[in-house]
Amino acid sequence: MQRRTWGAVACAVAALWATGAQAQANYPNQPITLLVPYAAGGTTDVLARALANSMGKLLKQSVIVENRPGAGGSMGVVEMLKTKPDGYKLTLTPVGIFRQPYLQKTPYDPIRDVTYIASFATYDFILGVSATAPHKTLKDLVDYAKKNPGAIDYGTPGKYSGNQVAMVLLGKAVGTEFVHVPFKGDAENVNALLAGHIKSSVSTNSIMTFIESGKVRPLAIASEQRSPAFPNLPTFKEQGYDVVVPSPLGVGGPKGLPQPIVEKLDAAVKAALQDPDFQRVVKNYGIRTDYRDAKTYTEFARTTFAGEKALVQSMGLND
Repeated sequence: MQRRTWGAVACAVAALWATGAQAQANYPNQPITLLVPYAAGGTTDVLARALANSMGKLLKQSVIVENRPGAGGSMGVVEMLKTKPDGYKLTLTPVGIFRQPYLQKTPYDPIRDVTYIASFATYDFILGVSATAPHKTLKDLVDYAKKNPGAIDYGTPGKYSGNQVAMVLLGKAVGTEFVHVPFKGDAENVNALLAGHIKSSVSTNSIMTFIESGKVRPLAIASEQRSPAFPNLPTFKEQGYDVVVPSPLGVGGPKGLPQPIVEKLDAAVKAALQDPDFQRVVKNYGIRTDYRDAKTYTEFARTTFAGEKALVQSMGLND
């Protein structure tokens, strides 16, 4: 009797393995959801929709974008906690998800609870003011802020974002404080600047069109070197301020995502970067592609998560 029972169990387990293997082989056979942890209309949203479109063509399934703004860009990762590891719900994984656990209690562990699939782009943080503002250079803005503490505020697409990190670093470098005004996304942030509600803004590449139209005066970019999209815009470092904030962006899934599915999605991300439609969006927004495969991106996640603790402590973001 016991032998028959164990035999039945073994057959059931074998059937489950066979079913799982077949599902992985047929993946994907239904639409995939890609969560974007920012509001619609910003650079990340536009880039995600371009990536989703290109991946969909390659995977021969629709990749549907859902916006989940809030919590410093970590809402997508939070959603992974209750997502089946079948590859049909994924999320963008901004660098901020590695910072959040050191700032506040989070329900997720960015290493334990996420399967990292690939990174695909990096965008820049650009400090800008209205074209009508009196500050012509970064030095002008800094000098005014030092003489008038608390008088210069700046908008960002969210608290604890890389945008905020850039200005906290600048404030510490020059010995003054800039007042942070968080919004739900880049679109609201830039609109507030244009409407005169804030004196400055740290935006990603979505500000490019406003710079080209002459509505926004860029003062500095928080990259290691000048961006090809903004060749005349000096970095903070060039102007004497040690402010560099790298921001690669990738795709992740829930923990336990089977390796064959990871490999298919990784290959789709890599191939999508060569799609002319995706390249057109990247060029229009001045975004740089930045591909890391699953193994390299996973190692990046581990290293970055470990390093964020010291960054948060040194900046006093969690004070």
